[in-house]
Amino acid sequence: MATLNDARRLVVKIGSALLVDRASGRLRAEWLQALAEDVAEIKSRGVDVILVSSGSIALGRGALGLPAGPLALEQSQAAAAVGQIRLARAYEEALAPHGIITAQVLVTLEDSANRRRYLNSRNTLEQLVGLGVVPIVNENDTIATDEIRFGDNDRLAAQVAVTVGADQLVLLSDVDGFYTASPATDPGARRFDVIEEITPEIEAMAGDAASGLSKGGMKTKLLAAKTATGAGCAMAITEGSVMRPLRALAAGANATWFLPKEDPQTARKRWIAAMKPKGEIHVDAGAARALAQGNSLLPAGVVRVSGAFGRGDPVAIVAPSGATLGKGLTRYTALEAQAIRGCQSRDIAAILGYPGRAALIHRDDMVL
Repeated sequence: MATLNDARRLVVKIGSALLVDRASGRLRAEWLQALAEDVAEIKSRGVDVILVSSGSIALGRGALGLPAGPLALEQSQAAAAVGQIRLARAYEEALAPHGIITAQVLVTLEDSANRRRYLNSRNTLEQLVGLGVVPIVNENDTIATDEIRFGDNDRLAAQVAVTVGADQLVLLSDVDGFYTASPATDPGARRFDVIEEITPEIEAMAGDAASGLSKGGMKTKLLAAKTATGAGCAMAITEGSVMRPLRALAAGANATWFLPKEDPQTARKRWIAAMKPKGEIHVDAGAARALAQGNSLLPAGVVRVSGAFGRGDPVAIVAPSGATLGKGLTRYTALEAQAIRGCQSRDIAAILGYPGRAALIHRDDMVL
């Protein structure tokens, strides 16, 4: 069974109902400060932490004095514009006393559907956590429309977990796990401690959102669990309204854990291996040896480029003998790869006219 103490890279989803008092529309500052203590404690163990937080619309609604009930899309966008700056400042002020730098990352569903934007998001998040920063990710409600919205941050959190290769995702909720029925209406409802497979029977037990602030119900949490576990990430649903909810989870608080069948890196390699290459990168003997030792593919080792591919597309890696060594996701287009083949990484900017990445295919994006 997974436990929070085993996490190496953790994504935590925080809903609006936890952050914002429903009656007043004000931030629950004391709760957020307690959560910041949890984050600091987890980071002190060397764990990367990424927070996916709702709350911008709820905070903006309160600041603007908008009425209760559903908002028109334009009102939601306006509320998000006002509330997002307050949300980012709240996280910054809560985490700064612990010496933690925060960053705001706003995304839309379109960013995960478009491979180029997906890779940009992934590279940015990787760079941030590598620098010790805690990214605060939220849907970009100020520009999102009904057609491109995630619609709930459970799905967004799962997508972020997949993007960064997290091994654990925690959904802080208003219930302490997944039940056979709604515990609010069925006294006999039973909570699952562990779910190893999401069956049709499990799906039939899910209900809809009950909170006036949140959009996600158990159906969306199951969708999130499918996405996360399919990418090798364990996911927990646990009660979030308590003070220090992550410490409580680590200490054995009630929760439901959804278990993956493999780790994130294995799942990612399997995903890449199943892709159809859109081109070929031919390498020299030195590069072939370096790849076998687990290194990334640098432009210096490339002797020929064929095919028409874009940044992030799958390509075959071909040895001097003509044998296929493996596949990888290229960080350059075919034209760019052709231009920089055989050159040193330090010369890329001079050749292309703009800064580039040192590796043509990073080892994390490669399967041999």
